[in-house]
Amino acid sequence: MADDDTTFRIVADISEIDAAAWDGLLATQADASPFMRHAYLRAMQTSGSAVTGTGWTARILSLWQQDALLAACALYLKTHSYGEYVFDWAWADAYQRHGLPYYPKAVIAPPFTPVPGARLLARDASSRAMLLSATVAWCEAQELSSLHLLFGNEADMAACADAGLMLRHQVQFHWQNARADGRPFADFDDFLASLAQDKRKKIRQERRKVAEAGVRFRWAQGRDIAAADWGFFYRCYERTYLEHGNAPYLSRSFFASMAQDMPEHWLLFIAERDGQAIACSLVALQPDQGVAYGRYWGALARVDCLHFEACYYQPLAWCIQHGYRRFEGGAQGEHKMARALMPVRTSSAHWLAHPAFAEAVERFLEREGQGVEHYLEELAQRTPFRQTVS
Repeated sequence: MADDDTTFRIVADISEIDAAAWDGLLATQADASPFMRHAYLRAMQTSGSAVTGTGWTARILSLWQQDALLAACALYLKTHSYGEYVFDWAWADAYQRHGLPYYPKAVIAPPFTPVPGARLLARDASSRAMLLSATVAWCEAQELSSLHLLFGNEADMAACADAGLMLRHQVQFHWQNARADGRPFADFDDFLASLAQDKRKKIRQERRKVAEAGVRFRWAQGRDIAAADWGFFYRCYERTYLEHGNAPYLSRSFFASMAQDMPEHWLLFIAERDGQAIACSLVALQPDQGVAYGRYWGALARVDCLHFEACYYQPLAWCIQHGYRRFEGGAQGEHKMARALMPVRTSSAHWLAHPAFAEAVERFLEREGQGVEHYLEELAQRTPFRQTVS
């Protein structure tokens, strides 16, 4: 509580927060993404995908001035570290070896979604700082081992650094719709012309293999994605997880909610051969910012290079055609550089209650951070783009 007019509230269900107020606050943030929409987070709960039974107990923390929402975040009490993509298994193991409980811990991030963006939704820097301070104090009062804010934007990281949280960095790979002179590509061939000859040749070879296998693609966006197409997508999505020995994170009803409540944020590519659908990839969209996010893929038949076509080349061609400025390819994957998805640094912030462990983690993060910087410098020397003669 900052003053007599400002209150800090905690609820267990985002449905208790007005959707228009939440989404209105989100819309004012830099790097707003569909994954922080009220409907997205609500569907995580109502579909049973991110609930106590799966190790995600929601707590929606908010700061109010009378009836006006000043700041808010979605926090989850976690009993494991799955579905986060910022790996702290070694930290949990160290706690266990010393007879200390690491779980439950607190995580501020949309579940199963390694996409950078705003996490501490706030009207201004002061409100963001107050929300974070109240959140850390609440974690202390709950005797939680730690608090982790994952894939935050610059404003989040600045607030966390000011509050004394430890910062951690990773690398993702994003594609920019921009030539060397900054202009967007005219078409896919124009994009290929920007690449070094060997990379250009390889992409053409991969695309040719898919075409020669008789595979053709179609795409649908928003409410044009038919119910049958959503059903086929889930078959592919589920099979991808089961082939790796795991149940899928997200339920069928989660995607039904997306089709009903957030259709404008989804783009589906379907691969067909001999009139039969054999694979698909689902891309998320933030139309007002011109950003696309590669999210899910699956296949019922094996075709050489089909993954690259469905997950990279089809979305990139679509982005160029529709004037989107960036395509984010998801977590990890150095192989993406060969397809012109370039390395970018992503950040998270961490608070540990135990002073000795916090000190040890801080030393580790300093060493790890130096390694990340060296890795980025190394990757910068391996550009896939054609060298211009000055």
